[in-house]
Amino acid sequence: MRKVCLQLLFLIVPVSLAAQPVDVCVYGGTSAGVMAAVSAKRLGKSVLLIEPGRHLGGLSSGGLGATDIGNKFAVTGLARDFYRRIGAHYGHLEQWTFEPHVAETIFNTYLREANLNPVMEHRLVSVMKAGNRLTGIVVEPSNSPGNRQTTTKTIYAKQFIDCSYEGDLMAKAGVTYTVGREANSQYGETWNGVQFLDKHQFPDGVDPYNVPGKPESGLLWGVTTETLAARGAGDHKIQAYNYRMCLTDDPANRVPISRPARYDSSKYELLVRQIQQKTPGELTWNLMHFVAMPNRKTDINNCGGLSTDMIGANWTYPDADYNQRAQIVRDHEDYTKGLFYFIGHDPRVPKHLRDEMLRWGYPKDEYPDNDHFSHQLYIREARRMVGDYVMTQANCEGKAIVSDGIGMAAYTMDSHNCQRLVVIQASGKAMVRNEGDVQVGGFPPYPISYRALVPKSGQVRNLLVPVCLSASHIAYGSIRMEPVFMVLGQTAGAAAAQAIDQQVSVQSINVAQLQRTLRENPLLDGSRPELLIDDDDSLRVSRRGSWQQLTKGSQYGKAALFSQDKQATVTFRATGLKPGRYQILCYNPTRRGGGGNPDQVAHQADKASAVTVRVLDGTVNKTVLINQQKQNNDWISLGTFLFTAGTAPSVSLEVTGSTEPVVADAVLFLPIHD
Repeated sequence: MRKVCLQLLFLIVPVSLAAQPVDVCVYGGTSAGVMAAVSAKRLGKSVLLIEPGRHLGGLSSGGLGATDIGNKFAVTGLARDFYRRIGAHYGHLEQWTFEPHVAETIFNTYLREANLNPVMEHRLVSVMKAGNRLTGIVVEPSNSPGNRQTTTKTIYAKQFIDCSYEGDLMAKAGVTYTVGREANSQYGETWNGVQFLDKHQFPDGVDPYNVPGKPESGLLWGVTTETLAARGAGDHKIQAYNYRMCLTDDPANRVPISRPARYDSSKYELLVRQIQQKTPGELTWNLMHFVAMPNRKTDINNCGGLSTDMIGANWTYPDADYNQRAQIVRDHEDYTKGLFYFIGHDPRVPKHLRDEMLRWGYPKDEYPDNDHFSHQLYIREARRMVGDYVMTQANCEGKAIVSDGIGMAAYTMDSHNCQRLVVIQASGKAMVRNEGDVQVGGFPPYPISYRALVPKSGQVRNLLVPVCLSASHIAYGSIRMEPVFMVLGQTAGAAAAQAIDQQVSVQSINVAQLQRTLRENPLLDGSRPELLIDDDDSLRVSRRGSWQQLTKGSQYGKAALFSQDKQATVTFRATGLKPGRYQILCYNPTRRGGGGNPDQVAHQADKASAVTVRVLDGTVNKTVLINQQKQNNDWISLGTFLFTAGTAPSVSLEVTGSTEPVVADAVLFLPIHD
């Protein structure tokens, strides 16, 4: 009830749009948009947030509850605070899996705390410019169901931030952008352009024709007439969209999946043929990727040859008008609802799969104003700005490192399939194949250039673009994660405020000052900052004895350390810590990889069950024993300590006395605000 009341509050409170401009106008109430608006407001600016839909938070409140992290070390500032608030809701320090309505409530809370009343259900119509400066934008009521607003509004602002997934404000402002995949040759990459790999692929033998073996009968639904281009060739195709679906198997909270109004079973003929070639043992991880969320819910993602991705149905979406986009969104909704119904009811689907699908339904307590179906299509990629600096594969792999980094990314270079086509084998037999899926990782967090958030010099001097930023297709596949969008949204809000204060263009701000603000005042509220020390911090961390690097677990930063050397010790020194009371925590990564909810991670006996940790508060050593076989991928608390001015606190992990390997990763000094 409290969440609904907050949503209604934002819909009914009148917003004053006087001739006097606001300092900052944020277009797009995505997770990045909320953080951008809150950041600028916390830095003393008047802010107006505009959202075309009825909900805040974009995909983070639209079903993507299994956060694509890459590496938690890359999640900083307000983004980290968001996952801390999620954690507090579920009884942890921080948590990365959550229910959609919990996320939306937290986004609403951010705005309420900042005394920000967004303009909801209004979409961009046009922009006003004076030379290379945006002076205002015109928005009209969107055609979302039940929207009774009729007034077109004109908003004037000193600074603008485009936080939409589509880059609509950027495009209307005349900023250079691109859509699709660059050829590998354009930026010297290897994973851009056409990539024909055996990932999320059909098994051999799936015939593409309505009548198997007869091309004259026509192609099955979803198969394109395109021909396969050479590997690395560029095109204007974009990776597939889908819905990240929240379902539940709780009978008390479950709405059965019924036959959709526009149901067409022919859309799933390829699934039948896929199953005929290789009958899956279970639904999970064979036809869809189910990730468990709290309270018996899921985040479902694409998996396999034909799944929740509607491959090829979104090519026109980025530059389409609102009516065309609405039709594309409806098509995806129809496809997704129909897929669930088909798997649960079509007699051609094996009974064990039908029975498994029928366990699930739409949650009664999610999306009550949209028949319990997600309000947010996963716009994985649309327009991408082309700025003076373009993030590329070289940045992801650490071969090109920028000095003006204002946030980090860490996820695998990830592209979903872009097309489904016919491939003729050497034998002459035609088969269906998907093309475009890439999943290449193994690199540590890397910095994102501030220049990638601003248009080319001379185009628009007062616009920041933290979502549709300047990046190649394959680099964007690594950057395009919700935690990173929040980090970049905060950066944009802080940069807009700084540009106003310095009376310069966003291209000309003092980036070193921006970096300092984000580092020293991460929540932008003047509160005492936490101190996170990673094991690769050469200025604060010292080792004794033999330690090895752990690079494939769930560590913070580039790596973690582990050792069985009885003489080994690693010490984290909290230099620069402000006086006050702190909770100290050690991060506990797995050695075998894995992630997710710490409550769902299996017990691991390949680490020590009793590790001696010594905390020096500046004058007295205190000894704490921790069990690294528990709380995997989570923080282990060492207790609360008071540090006074002039002291040099430290935390040391010792291998002495342990018969199993000891792991040493990040140590967190978390301020307690009494």
